[in-house]
Amino acid sequence: MEKPIVIYTDHIMNKTLCYNFAKGSGSLLCHVNKFKEYDRTIATYGVLRGTLEILNKVKNYYYIDHGYFNQSKRSFENNRTNVINLEGYFRIVNNNFIHNGIGNYPSDRLKKLNLDILEQKNTGNYIILSEPSIAMKKVYNTPNWREDTIKLVKRYTDRKIIIHNKFSKEPLDSLLKNAWAFVSLQSTAGFKAMQKGIPAFFTDHFLKNIGEIKDIESPIINYKIFNNLAYGQWTLNEIQSGEAWENIIK
Repeated sequence: MEKPIVIYTDHIMNKTLCYNFAKGSGSLLCHVNKFKEYDRTIATYGVLRGTLEILNKVKNYYYIDHGYFNQSKRSFENNRTNVINLEGYFRIVNNNFIHNGIGNYPSDRLKKLNLDILEQKNTGNYIILSEPSIAMKKVYNTPNWREDTIKLVKRYTDRKIIIHNKFSKEPLDSLLKNAWAFVSLQSTAGFKAMQKGIPAFFTDHFLKNIGEIKDIESPIINYKIFNNLAYGQWTLNEIQSGEAWENIIK
């Protein structure tokens, strides 16, 4: 299998993840401003500072970002994301930005996460609508995502809709306590909702196997996808050591 060229920027998070991925996979590094080989496989972290433009041009890529469970700690304030530590998990996805949970992986990595996974709740009064960032709206070409998704949800339910994003004052954990369902474009917070027993729905068609909004009044959480998601995320040490890459190319 062709080893990717790892595209890095001057941003500290991107540089840290890319340097460690390159070390673990034995790949070459290239600064985003110098990359021209669009026929090559690449890997990179995030979609800002020129990486999205490259991702849109190449045919094969590995995308790195925060994981599905036990993410590194972050704070969100003043329209900025501040990374507190890098002790959590990071997802690595081939030719997409998120894993759809399809697969047949064992449960060992999920058990290692020691998650408190709650049974599905069949209560709740409202729908949480998780608005994507400006960057993700650009990635998916959905500038009117909030308005369009509200209309879509209202076709199938008359429940109250509460808008939430990562800069909202009320923590998501607090909102989830009395939620009926969680709707997003492709937010990993949807998997956190499922972990809390709240069904999640995604408007990204790649994730429709997890749940379609037309079924929002009769949702079913497929907990089997958790095993597969656990095999799609890795710690920084696992990325640096090559363990992540060895599992990816199996």
